[in-house]
Amino acid sequence: MFEKLVEIIVNYVEVKKEDIKPESRFMEDLGFTSFDFMSMLGEIEDELDVEIDQEEAASIRTVQEAADYLSRIS
Repeated sequence: MFEKLVEIIVNYVEVKKEDIKPESRFMEDLGFTSFDFMSMLGEIEDELDVEIDQEEAASIRTVQEAADYLSRIS
């Protein structure tokens, strides 16, 4: 799941795949804006055919937290 998430992340921010670590924080480390993050969630829902709970998504800070959450709901 982590690798799939990295593939999607690089579509939204100017970061090399190899620079994205499990502990990378979306806003602080990767430079996501709130709009980028919400847009990415929409793409993830389409790609993985899942529905992301917006309240839970708001508490996700790192790439690993997102990967864990997606593994749990898919």
